[in-house]
Amino acid sequence: MRVELLGAYIDALNMDETVERVAGFVQSGRLHRVITLNPEYLYQAQSRQKLLALTNSADLVTPDGTGIVWGCKMAGQPVDERVTGIDLMLYLCARGNYLGWRVFLLGAAPGVAQQAAEKLKQQYPGLVIAGTHHGYFTGNESERIVEEIRKSNSQLLFVALGAPKQEQWIAQHQSRTGVPVAVGVGGSFDVISGRAQRAPEWVQRLKVEWLYRLAKDPARWKRQLVLPKFAWLVLKRYVLKI
Repeated sequence: MRVELLGAYIDALNMDETVERVAGFVQSGRLHRVITLNPEYLYQAQSRQKLLALTNSADLVTPDGTGIVWGCKMAGQPVDERVTGIDLMLYLCARGNYLGWRVFLLGAAPGVAQQAAEKLKQQYPGLVIAGTHHGYFTGNESERIVEEIRKSNSQLLFVALGAPKQEQWIAQHQSRTGVPVAVGVGGSFDVISGRAQRAPEWVQRLKVEWLYRLAKDPARWKRQLVLPKFAWLVLKRYVLKI
């Protein structure tokens, strides 16, 4: 079932159901795009209709973040839980560990994707890391990267270029990579590689992971200003009805 929030259609699936859906995508061999939708992206999409259309043309849209889960509740269309990019990536790698899936990591700073790949191979020895490439490339280099991904014969492509760039890159290039499933995963490689630290579990349970990230990196404050703006949009639309 899909729910609607500020014009975006979101799949009301929990993590286990999401993994099962993606596993079906992989098995089908047909092209599928997965978007892990966060409040920042959805707020941008309110004034950039192409981003909203990109979301609604995806095969699977997960509620990435407490803000999206809260927004769906305010809209009277609750979802079970948040399904973040990094959690989904790790769950899929665990599934690929015993199915021998081939994955490609694209994005982050030079060296980070390779470090993340090494960590994943240690944790999931049955997973095949078919290739990696950093995210610091120009548009002219995309065709070479597409060919590299195509030759890897991967089944899953994780793209960590930040939203909405990663979603736009996937939509433009996935068909030529031949990879059945492409997922935008934001800053996941930095965390998996150990370059960045994720909030402790107790912080995640309190649903204030955004505050932890801000405390660790005060330069994020401009980005975090989007959150109250997003909340106000939701309240106006679904509570105040103005």
